[in-house]
Amino acid sequence: MSIINISTAMVLVPLTLLFALTTTGFEAENDSISPVLDHYFSTVFDANQPGGAVALVQNDSLIYQAGFGLADIETRAQITVNTLFNLGSISKTFVANGILMLQEQGKLSVEDNLLKYFPEFKNQDFARTIKISHLLTHTSGLPDNRNVAQNPVFYLTAKDAENWYPVTQTDELVFPPGTKYQYSNPAFNALALIIEKVSGVKWQEFIIENIMRPSGMSTSTITDGPHPESGVSHGYVEEKGQWQELDYGEEPTFPAAGNGGVWSSVSELILYEKALQNGTFLKPETIENSRTVKRFNNWQGDTAPFIGWSWFIGKSPSGLRTVGHTGSQGGFLCNYVTVPEKNIHFIILCNTPRDVDGMTERMFEILQL
Repeated sequence: MSIINISTAMVLVPLTLLFALTTTGFEAENDSISPVLDHYFSTVFDANQPGGAVALVQNDSLIYQAGFGLADIETRAQITVNTLFNLGSISKTFVANGILMLQEQGKLSVEDNLLKYFPEFKNQDFARTIKISHLLTHTSGLPDNRNVAQNPVFYLTAKDAENWYPVTQTDELVFPPGTKYQYSNPAFNALALIIEKVSGVKWQEFIIENIMRPSGMSTSTITDGPHPESGVSHGYVEEKGQWQELDYGEEPTFPAAGNGGVWSSVSELILYEKALQNGTFLKPETIENSRTVKRFNNWQGDTAPFIGWSWFIGKSPSGLRTVGHTGSQGGFLCNYVTVPEKNIHFIILCNTPRDVDGMTERMFEILQL
């Protein structure tokens, strides 16, 4: 199976629908959005192959949501808006919010250094200079020295602690903390462990009870060992014309949940964003601060900082500010995007690698963002 070319799919959208949108505007023609998106995503996703789910919200109103393709090739279960997907790195936003909740409660500070929580650091001077804030922004300078490729069998079952410990034994930093950006999965394994140390309960339980359930996310969950069995999609990749499952048990690091262990659906991620905007589990000022670019002294990066407390801040094609996070793990590929100025939020979840960037750009075009 060859992945459908996005530019070709764009041409197939009925011109009459596009004309209605471009001449009158998205906000005035919400009723015209659904057929455009239905046609586009039905072209992108084959009904008899792994696919995806999509949702679009504006001003707390659900504009569009739909599922396409198969959640499970063996059972032929269809993807719906309630199907759970592994979110990959979108999970990091939940971990970051857990840290911020504990800070609101006065139980920790993002300015705490790592030695306070991890006395096992081989080089304790490193631990004294690296702060929680550096972990949240991928600016710690700690190398990812887990050697997953050399030891894949171990990492098929290794949880957060096993993924974090090798990093604490490093002899050298990649750069001084806070001076550059380098994406780090182990940083969020560490943050998950900090939540456990401070809260006194398993971090998965803390996030589920204090963030997910208050948000109304009744079926969303977090890996703590094998992935959930009920209502989930499996991740797939195509190899030599055959679909191969690639999730828990096939892809190393799946059990390390701090960096990518959340399972959710488009219908419940809508509730997550609503809870964020309404201050359901964090103060509105905390959320606003978390979605503001963090700037450190002595910055030496090739580009200006572009990340908040886990959230990536960017711009739409028309220059509007965007806040969001992507996710990729095994056969799963996802994107979570908000456009605050327009109060628009959309989610794309796939259970096989797709051109999610292309889909995101197409959403921007259709919504005139």
